[in-house]
Amino acid sequence: MKVKSILVSQPDPGNAKSPYHALADKYKLKLDFRPFIQVEPVPAKELRKKRLNILDHTAVILTSRNAVDNFFRIVEEMKVELPTTMKYFCVNEGISLYIQKYTVLRKRKMFYGKGREPEFLELLKGHTKERFLFPCSNIRKELIPDFLDQHNVEWTESIMYKTVNADLSDLADVYYDIIVFFSPQDIKSLFDNFPDFKQKDTRIAGWGKTTNTAIEEANLVNNIPAPSPNAPSMVAALEEYIVKVN
Repeated sequence: MKVKSILVSQPDPGNAKSPYHALADKYKLKLDFRPFIQVEPVPAKELRKKRLNILDHTAVILTSRNAVDNFFRIVEEMKVELPTTMKYFCVNEGISLYIQKYTVLRKRKMFYGKGREPEFLELLKGHTKERFLFPCSNIRKELIPDFLDQHNVEWTESIMYKTVNADLSDLADVYYDIIVFFSPQDIKSLFDNFPDFKQKDTRIAGWGKTTNTAIEEANLVNNIPAPSPNAPSMVAALEEYIVKVN
């Protein structure tokens, strides 16, 4: 079956020149963006009850823009003045650059990986004497916490935001040829909103191993798995499939 419409379970990038929009224009597709999950901030007063003291720490681990946004939100709400000695460890350079939205940093206070988790853990391994603060969501991977525990590093987990299902009830009677998923939470949201969902003729595109596992566990078929050797991005995987079926 030809592909005429795609639903991407993420916010619209807000850029008409984004790869997704370019793909839609090229193949004359209907393209919609709709986040299946949303982020809710945890109030500072809730963290005060848990006796969070940011200044007890010498370094912060930041794994996403949401983590950056909510860490600096809590800093402001708690009226904390961050010392110039505070170190920031980011999983990639993009997040390290994003931090500068909130503060001016010298390069010696900024450490970042190359995007791959094993390389980031190697980076942390050289700084095990730090006292780390790990701002995160209620849903997170165990990799970094397990690594810190295994290496007897002092660290504090602080859930500063929560990932919850978005209300998708208005999509009940809407059909798309392809739905694109990026996380297991997207799959959970789909079935929490639509417990009787059946895939039928809908093609599913899933990003990453954990998403693929969630798709399989939900008895769905991942028709467009990504990344792959021929398609390193989701857009490339979608285009490869569309060229084949259209």
